[in-house]
Amino acid sequence: MPGSSGARGRPKFWRKRKKRESLDELIAQMLGAQRAAEERFLQMEERRMEQEQEAEERRMRLEERRLQLDRQHELRMFSVFAQMLGVLRPGGGDPVPQPCMQTSFPQEAETLGGAGGSSEVQETDVDDPYNSTPFCSPYLSTRGNILCGFRGSAEEGYRAYHNDKYDEDKNPNGIINFGTSENKLCFDLMSKRLTQTDMNVIEPPLLQYPDWKGHSFLREEVARFLTYYCKAPAPLSSENVVVINGCGSLFSSLAAVLCDPGDSILIATPFYGGITQSIFLYSSIKLVYVHLESKVSAPGSRPFQLTVQKLEATLQAAREEGSNVKALILINPQNPLGDVYSPSEMMEFLEFAKRHTLHAIVDEVYMLSVFEEPSTFHSVLSFEKLPDPQRTHVMWGIGKDFAASGLRFGTLYTQNQDVCNGVGSLSYFHGVCGPIQYKMAQLLRDRDWINQVYLRVNHARLKAAQAYVAEELRALGVPFLNRSAGFFIWIDFRKYLRAPTFEEEVILWRHFLDNKVLLSCGKAFECSEPGWFRVIFSDKTHRLQLGMQRIRKVLEAREREMQVEEQRSHTDEEGRADSTDEVIYVSSHQEPSNSNLGDLIVQLQNQMRSSDWLQRNTAETFALQNPEVYQVFSKLTGKP
Repeated sequence: MPGSSGARGRPKFWRKRKKRESLDELIAQMLGAQRAAEERFLQMEERRMEQEQEAEERRMRLEERRLQLDRQHELRMFSVFAQMLGVLRPGGGDPVPQPCMQTSFPQEAETLGGAGGSSEVQETDVDDPYNSTPFCSPYLSTRGNILCGFRGSAEEGYRAYHNDKYDEDKNPNGIINFGTSENKLCFDLMSKRLTQTDMNVIEPPLLQYPDWKGHSFLREEVARFLTYYCKAPAPLSSENVVVINGCGSLFSSLAAVLCDPGDSILIATPFYGGITQSIFLYSSIKLVYVHLESKVSAPGSRPFQLTVQKLEATLQAAREEGSNVKALILINPQNPLGDVYSPSEMMEFLEFAKRHTLHAIVDEVYMLSVFEEPSTFHSVLSFEKLPDPQRTHVMWGIGKDFAASGLRFGTLYTQNQDVCNGVGSLSYFHGVCGPIQYKMAQLLRDRDWINQVYLRVNHARLKAAQAYVAEELRALGVPFLNRSAGFFIWIDFRKYLRAPTFEEEVILWRHFLDNKVLLSCGKAFECSEPGWFRVIFSDKTHRLQLGMQRIRKVLEAREREMQVEEQRSHTDEEGRADSTDEVIYVSSHQEPSNSNLGDLIVQLQNQMRSSDWLQRNTAETFALQNPEVYQVFSKLTGKP
């Protein structure tokens, strides 16, 4: 029957379906098990790789630790030998600290600021003022060794000058100093004024501890002096004055009060290089450079002109790199350029500082040394209203304007009492002794002598000295910035460099020093263009004449040498035109882009002229340092 046959076929269909479902489940289970096994295998493989990586990291840490222990052991052994040598030397008893080879100390802010951290072996960048000359004294802390090894911008030349000072009678072949910014034209006026009877007063309060901000009588006199000569719209308050032993100490104190270790301060280059160590050595504050260029980019502009656009671009780049910029330093009149900023320029700079919540540290230490029109100085204290008075701090001192750098007297004026109190606390270490404070008060209140005698004579002498040096430079055909402020001329000696490098600049600087005249090279001011030098003209006529003769001698000799080298170079190039060896060497050893054979030859010639280059670069050392180049050279010369 149809019905019964259908009933008999249904169980067979369900049995087949049930078998298929069981098979599907089995396959799914197998796939799931396979996937689980694969995941487990991957987890085990990842774990194995992590263990291997951890083991490698542990091995590297142990290796690094072993190397550190080896270095420490070597240092201890070195110290013991140094002490033994110190004892064995005739009359010796104390070991002498020795320079440490190929070792530098961590330059991070935390090191000088007091925070912990392990030291690392690094290569020292010769162009970085924050990388100290390595020093390893067993008696000093890491901070102490950094202080011992720090390279100031003019220390080498300054030491050489003090060891061999020019004296027309005792040492006529000594070094003439055109590198240190001092006014040597008015010593006669100052010595006469400072030895008059009203200056020679010693009273009990002058021999006792003063208010660390300065005696009240002196701060009141400073406030009146700045009100008058800065043309302030209203009398300045003595409560806003702090007296300290020089503007270098003021920079150090302000950096400590306004910034934390690791912060930075914005400044335009070129600038007076002493600021670098003033803010770095105590507080580990670094400078962010706004590099200015000599090329005039627009009508009405001037070389090395500072603009708000350049400040904005540098600040943005610094912050993108993680630098915490806290302040801006403005130098007016500018050292070493001699520029005097207009009121509109200064206002723009102060408004820029306010927009970015920066403190503005304004250095006006040359404000009375503007000696000729059209340059006219305008202090920021003359403004009717400052953009941010609580973040504007003005410094001045007598060292430049009154030809008395050895007296070490500087003043800070700020409306921010917190800053006053902070700097005043540090004045405990940087105070001015009572008798000098009395002399300074007497000097600053003698306005008749300042106006009728000192400033008239000083400006006339500065003008005559600057005119003489400028005329000598014109006769030499040397470009320079002709300014009427400060004691310096910013000179372009780039044509006397064999190559546009700072190494060549230092070589030229040493030629001047070897010929007994000290100048300041542009690198000391962090100038971005090699070949610029600063010459100080505020000196007596006979020293100016002799110094310029020595400069002329160096430049003429340099010019002759470069002409001979140029002729020899042309001859050599003609002789080597068909040289197969040279073609092979160049094709076998390609230099990176933007370099050429001429530049390499000039660089090699410059290195070989240095006194110890040949001793340091033997064939063996060259082979070790440059194996690939040495192999090609050996094939060309046929030597093993």
